[in-house]
Amino acid sequence: MDRDPSTAFRPNLRYPDPSVEVLDESFRAVRLYSATVEQLATGLRWGEGPVWFGDGRYLLVEEHTPEGLKLNNPAGHLDPGESPQQGVEREALEETACVFTPDRLVGVYLSRFQRPASGEDVTYVRFAFGGTVGESDPARTLDDGIVRTLWMSLDEVRDSRDRHRSGLVLRCIEDHAAGRRLPLEAITTDASVHDPEIKRAG
Repeated sequence: MDRDPSTAFRPNLRYPDPSVEVLDESFRAVRLYSATVEQLATGLRWGEGPVWFGDGRYLLVEEHTPEGLKLNNPAGHLDPGESPQQGVEREALEETACVFTPDRLVGVYLSRFQRPASGEDVTYVRFAFGGTVGESDPARTLDDGIVRTLWMSLDEVRDSRDRHRSGLVLRCIEDHAAGRRLPLEAITTDASVHDPEIKRAG
């Protein structure tokens, strides 16, 4: 008998997986939002297996760039009056529709790229954070240029390095996997960021 195509398994492309439902509120506190429903085997009359958790994966985005579709950590620029922690929370929400709560600083990275065709020569500083990801907001649309979100294992990230927007995508994840952890207090946001000092010519 042919299977009805409408019932065929379709892997989830966005997280948290909307097909995972919390039926008892007491389980919400232990739910892993990186867990998803996966098809592990087909053609079985009877089968058994463990509950499959998606922990240990990393949240990435696929986005349009001048070099084509690339994979990147959710990232962006600081807005005026914003601390690095506020910036990463906002960018994660805008690019993934998920609430991200940073609890550690993984590292601070200096990098540079050039685009000879446009004459660009850009040096930038990246603050990489680790933390927890909450539920996505179904009312939000992903930022312009973002095609989709993906949860990827460390091996999957390594295997996709040719598609990374920069070498820092893997470098930051490798450092996180190696256990690098700095306190958020290592970053000081001076009060002048929110209330800038006005300097006048003498």
